Amino acid sequence: MIDFNRPTLTGKEAHYMYQAVYNGKLSGNGMFTKRCQAWFEEHYGFRKALLTTSGTDALEMCAMLCDLQPGDEVIIPSYTFVSTALAFLREGAKVVFADSMKRNPNLDAESLEALITPRTKVIVPVHYAGVACDMDAIMAVADKHHLLVVEDAAQAIDSYYKSNLKHQTSNILPLGSIGPGGEGGLLVVNDERFVRRAEIIWEKGTNRAEFFRGEVNKYGWVDMGSSFLPSEVNAAFLWAQLENLDAIQAKRKTLWNSYYQQLKPLADKGCFSMPDIPEYATNNAHMFYLVLPSLEARTALIKYLKENGVGAVFHYLSLHSSEFYKNRHDGRQLPECDRYADCLVRLPLFYDLTLEQVNTICELLKTYYQ
Repeated sequence: MIDFNRPTLTGKEAHYMYQAVYNGKLSGNGMFTKRCQAWFEEHYGFRKALLTTSGTDALEMCAMLCDLQPGDEVIIPSYTFVSTALAFLREGAKVVFADSMKRNPNLDAESLEALITPRTKVIVPVHYAGVACDMDAIMAVADKHHLLVVEDAAQAIDSYYKSNLKHQTSNILPLGSIGPGGEGGLLVVNDERFVRRAEIIWEKGTNRAEFFRGEVNKYGWVDMGSSFLPSEVNAAFLWAQLENLDAIQAKRKTLWNSYYQQLKPLADKGCFSMPDIPEYATNNAHMFYLVLPSLEARTALIKYLKENGVGAVFHYLSLHSSEFYKNRHDGRQLPECDRYADCLVRLPLFYDLTLEQVNTICELLKTYYQ
């Protein structure tokens, strides 16, 4: 059986976790936490990076930093994981769902203007499969209406956006660095206004981090917050991954490119469409997916692959039509979100997958479509 996914192990995870345990500090914000955060800040130029226990936690911190009031509106794509919406609903906001683009599942920036009302406060682009949204267009709308932008970059490590904005100091921007906040098991803060409060929220609403740096002579409860810090054991595991990020990414891109080259003739024949990488985006090979013509076609293909020992799976269901939110949705049709919910299938892609296994999967697909 070729699994859909397996965790990447570099060989040093257990060693670093052992070291974290015997350092005697497991509660978080120790040596490995600081090492990981410094790596992100130095490697990508982030203003402030704070590790969290999950991408959900990072999004919840972002929502708290936005200082939302009941009835404020937040625009997010319907084709995303539920955490993207939940973080803002918990702060009392109303979620307004946007449709996806025809060319890929990312938020359709051209639809934003029609969704903005006097109550709109935040836009949340999700960089699906690590491929950048059209951030120049999104930021132009946000600047025009004085809105915050929170990037959900959970799938976008080591992926970049090629900006055309002349005021940018660099035209090649890591995802998560464009809006004031981004996330993915990591809160990235790019706006100086939010740095201090982000750290306080991260430390359960206390100024403990300032105390440990010697900036105050005691610490106490000063704001809202929660236990967002990961343990040192988690940070130690992550550090082993970050040390080997270049090798991991190189292998994933090799696998992704092999899929693309072998399956392009089938896509050219109209059997399915493959991932679209706009000229403003880079590819971090987070996933390889196909978009089938119909739900029935996808169901049949998944069944065929499973019968032949390949784990292929669909992805998100449209949030606007979910059991929880459908009665709160404003009734607008979001056809592209629904198309991806019905037709997108993901193929196996993980570090230990071999080129031979990719070849096997591609040959199965060729046989199927013959």
